[in-house]
Amino acid sequence: MIEFRLGQIIQSHRKKSGLTQQELAVLAGVGKTAIFDLEHGTKSPRLETLQRVCRVLNIKIRLESPFISEELPDEEG
Repeated sequence: MIEFRLGQIIQSHRKKSGLTQQELAVLAGVGKTAIFDLEHGTKSPRLETLQRVCRVLNIKIRLESPFISEELPDEEG
């Protein structure tokens, strides 16, 4: 299940960065429950929330399909 794997990746990066869920939430500008939900796969995250969390953790997001292959743009650009 991709959501569960995504949650594991985020949780692993957060812990290796020495951050609590609360600290990551503050740095990403999201609620602590959004981090919990991401890590446990309890809800599907909004793309903006996922981008913010991944940016803080230096995780890149890529979309791949037979028709496109590019990184998602950052909010700023």
